[in-house]
Amino acid sequence: MRMSNQFSRTLREAPASADSIGYAFLLRCGFIEQLGAGVFTLLPLGLRSIRKIEHIIRDEMNAIGGQEMLMPVVNPADIWKETGRYYSIDKELSRFKDRVGRDMVLAMTHEECVSDVARYQIDSYKQLPQLVYQIQTKWRDDPRPRAGLIRVREFTMKDSYSFDRNQEGLELQYNRHYKAYFTIFNRCGLPTIAVGSDSGMMGGKVAHEYMYLSPIGEDTLITCSNCDYTANRQVATFVKEYYPEDEKKMEKVHTPNCKTIEELASFLDIPSHKTAKALFMMGTFVDEKSGEEENKLIVGVIRGDMEIEENKLQHASKANALRVAHVDEIQAMKMAPGYGSPIGADPSIIVVVDDSVAKSNNLVAGANVDEYHLINTNFPRDYKAIVSDIASATKGNICVNCGHPLNVSKGIEVGNIFQLGTRYSDALGVTYQDEQGVRQPVIMGSYGIGVGRLLACLAEEYHDEHGLKLPITTSPYQVHFVSLMKESDTTDAIYKQLTDEGIEVLYDDRKESAGVKFADADLIGLPIRITLGQRGFKEGTIELKLRSDLSTTHTIAIDSVVSEVKKHIKEQMDQLKG
Repeated sequence: MRMSNQFSRTLREAPASADSIGYAFLLRCGFIEQLGAGVFTLLPLGLRSIRKIEHIIRDEMNAIGGQEMLMPVVNPADIWKETGRYYSIDKELSRFKDRVGRDMVLAMTHEECVSDVARYQIDSYKQLPQLVYQIQTKWRDDPRPRAGLIRVREFTMKDSYSFDRNQEGLELQYNRHYKAYFTIFNRCGLPTIAVGSDSGMMGGKVAHEYMYLSPIGEDTLITCSNCDYTANRQVATFVKEYYPEDEKKMEKVHTPNCKTIEELASFLDIPSHKTAKALFMMGTFVDEKSGEEENKLIVGVIRGDMEIEENKLQHASKANALRVAHVDEIQAMKMAPGYGSPIGADPSIIVVVDDSVAKSNNLVAGANVDEYHLINTNFPRDYKAIVSDIASATKGNICVNCGHPLNVSKGIEVGNIFQLGTRYSDALGVTYQDEQGVRQPVIMGSYGIGVGRLLACLAEEYHDEHGLKLPITTSPYQVHFVSLMKESDTTDAIYKQLTDEGIEVLYDDRKESAGVKFADADLIGLPIRITLGQRGFKEGTIELKLRSDLSTTHTIAIDSVVSEVKKHIKEQMDQLKG
């Protein structure tokens, strides 16, 4: 490609809205342009990188037996109603009516659609196992898009779906995906770790997320440096210490100006683990048959030395969504914010108590009266509740596997895999006939990779103060050819020679200064740069630099430029074989 014909242009500075350095460079390099909140156009350079990522994904999906297909982004709502997700997913799922009044949705994922296809295509055990995948546009009306392609509303995703006769078959396909994903990310050059995760709206019981560790990540990861324990904090567990003792009589005590656990513990001269604190959330519950919503107050109770993980609280209460409860909503249930507890509250509330409270005795809790607490409260003597692990893991907690302290880091999810089981096949009637002629539900798995997000993470990982320096497998071109010649005949001939050999070249033939050309070359950051100027031409040499080491210049003969470039391409490709 000649830069004189390049559609996009480079920017000297990023717009003020660029909230991460990788995003800023993708804008400045002319890879992407924002159309609206969380909606981006892929410009030619960006699309070339995306296509390379997709090629790697296709290679590895085909290698484990995947068959590519393409499903529509617009789905009839009926299939989403059959699974209940039409009602259980909040406003992130965009719903609309077609011209004759039928309910429709813009698909954010395709479990419903692929299950609908499978129930008509799969009939016999002889057809199983199956694995299909697509690379396709999705829409998720995210309320907080950020960091360019990292968190968007319209995005490209590789989603694959497995169909098996039994759990053993599912686990085999799951394990193949588990390994294939690491190969994909390694070939792209992105360092990732796999962590145990919450299955969320997808359903199923087993799930893993592939995380790129980054300080701009929104996911909090819990890891152990001594063993292989890794988990998203949404599901992470840790060793808890309990404090059982003989129950004592509950008493009401005056605790002025003690709204926090720290103030309360100091006032009563007790450790924080002798207290119980409450978190008040309003949960949305949806009837899967009628779609009617009902809001209920949820009270999470945990010991004062811990915090509540809201995702765990939502699962334990079986709520579709949570939000922080308002003061008047808390008071309406006979509880006092700052001094609240489920003791004496309206019985219609849903109470979830952490096992740290259930297995410890004589804790101090709110009396539901301003400036008063109750000492020696005990579960289940004084109140009833659902008992569940709702504690949020943090740095220094003890690993459940090996007993060493846990670490905390931030990460960006670039892929996920789920064992769905029969969640969708039961709802949509996806069955097969076994050897005895009996209909059995198909066992399903679901596996996703965010293609645009992967590129965004590569931009976060591979840059310096000058610009991007993407790996050769995902860079839009392999070579940046800078011409400083007054006449173009010689450089045109070299460009043709390189491209005829199948080398991907971005050829800067513009009538610009050397400074502008070098700045753009550093900014776009293609892996290999060759430069021909008047002096080198007279001496029969051309300069070669690697983007990974701008301080070193290799002088090579013009006649050997093709072989030298090919050598460097092979070396860099070999480093990323996966």
